Amino acid sequence: MSVATRPLAVLRSDLPPGLVAIPVRTRLVRRGDDLVGVVAEAVRGIARTGDVVAISETAVAIAQGEFVPAEYVRPSRLAYALSRRAGALATVNQPESMQLVIDRAGVWRVVRATAAHLLGRLRGRRGAFYEVMGDAITAIDGYTGTMPPYERAIVFAPRDPDAFSRDFASRTGVSCAVVDANDLQKAKVLGASAGVNRAAVERALLDNPHGNGDEQTPVVVLKWRASGSSPLDEDVPA
Repeated sequence: MSVATRPLAVLRSDLPPGLVAIPVRTRLVRRGDDLVGVVAEAVRGIARTGDVVAISETAVAIAQGEFVPAEYVRPSRLAYALSRRAGALATVNQPESMQLVIDRAGVWRVVRATAAHLLGRLRGRRGAFYEVMGDAITAIDGYTGTMPPYERAIVFAPRDPDAFSRDFASRTGVSCAVVDANDLQKAKVLGASAGVNRAAVERALLDNPHGNGDEQTPVVVLKWRASGSSPLDEDVPA
C-alpha cells in the first residue's frame, strides 16, 4: 500500500476500544545511524509518556549494520536445492538467504533438519525443518520486497533488542518495543523496555501497520485513548 492511501490510525474490532496504531514515516535509515535520535525526531509531537513506540526489527538491524548484500553471498548446490523447496512466502526461498542459514547453523544441522522434514511429510506433518533450525532461520530476513537501496540486502536479527528498547525509553521517556511483524498476521516482540505488555503489543500489530513495502514507516506509535490503565502496560503486582 502506498503512503498516500495508508490510513493514519488503525483500529480493529478485536482490540480494546480506544487502542490506536499510528504509522510514522522516518527518513531512510542507514548503517551507523543513531536510531534512537532518528525515531525520537520522527515521533516528536506524536508519542508521549504512556504510549509504546514499536520499531521494526529491520530498521534496528540496518542501523546496527546487521545486513549483507545478496551479491556478496555465493550459494552452494545445497542452498539452491533447499531454497527451491521453500514456500513462496518463506524468508529463505532465495539461495543466498539459505546459504547464510547454512553458514550459521552448519551443514550437518541443515541435513538433519531436511531429514526431519522428509520424515514429517511422510507422516503428514509439516514444519519440521523450521522447528529443527529454529533461530538460525528466524534470525534472517530475505530480500524480497524491501525498499531501495536495501532491495537486495539480507537482513539479520538486531543485536540485543532489549538493550535498544531500554536505551530508547531512557533517552525519550517513552516506552519502546522492537518488533517483527508481517502481512501474514504474525507479530512478535523481540525486545522491550520495562513495563511493556508484550502480548498486547503483538495483538495490536497483527495487521502490520508498519507495512512491508515502500511505506517507509518503520515506526508505529501505539496509543490508548480511553480512561483507566493502558492494556499496553504490564500488570505489576502491588
